[in-house]
Amino acid sequence: MTTPPITVLVVEDHPVYRDGLVGVLEAADDIEVVDAVGTANAAMVAIERQRPRLVLMDIGLPDMSGVEATRHIVRRFATTAVLMLTMTGEESVVLEAVRAGARGYLLKGSDRDDILAAVRRVSDGGAVFDEGVAQVVLGAIDRQAQATTPLAELTQRERDVLSLLAKGLTNQAIADRLFLSEKTVRNHVSNVFSKLGVHSRREATAIAEAAGL
Repeated sequence: MTTPPITVLVVEDHPVYRDGLVGVLEAADDIEVVDAVGTANAAMVAIERQRPRLVLMDIGLPDMSGVEATRHIVRRFATTAVLMLTMTGEESVVLEAVRAGARGYLLKGSDRDDILAAVRRVSDGGAVFDEGVAQVVLGAIDRQAQATTPLAELTQRERDVLSLLAKGLTNQAIADRLFLSEKTVRNHVSNVFSKLGVHSRREATAIAEAAGL
């Protein structure tokens, strides 16, 4: 039995680039471009009519941002995936696109083979991100994870104090190690306890060990 082609809608407002992209896609035996449009509103009409498996979406559209269009598509058409193909790798835009429901994000500098591979993977339920874009996403995830840890509000000096406290050092020993006065260390320990919401060295040590400090 012959496998049906991957049906793709191209949404790109620059006619020359749009035509070139259509040519690249149609040269592949397993991909069928069902339409190519230049606005978000035209895209909604085309999706309603054609129900493509994938939309190849630019961000800079004249009537609505590609991110907002993606949000509408994901809400209205559950069987249609969105792959962004655009110029900007700006972190805020990338993260907005991912939150809107885009399954992939490529930059327009991507070569033919990368675009075709991304179309196939996303249409098959996978996710694809340009290497630089992937680093942006991973960096944001790492920062979010760090921000949700109990240690997020500690200063670097307070982290140093907590790390030594967790190793069983006394205030005087910590002071000697960090070249501080014992009074300064006591103040740091008090701040650490307050920020972590604990009342003992044992509780603070448990949090430090859980965080790998």
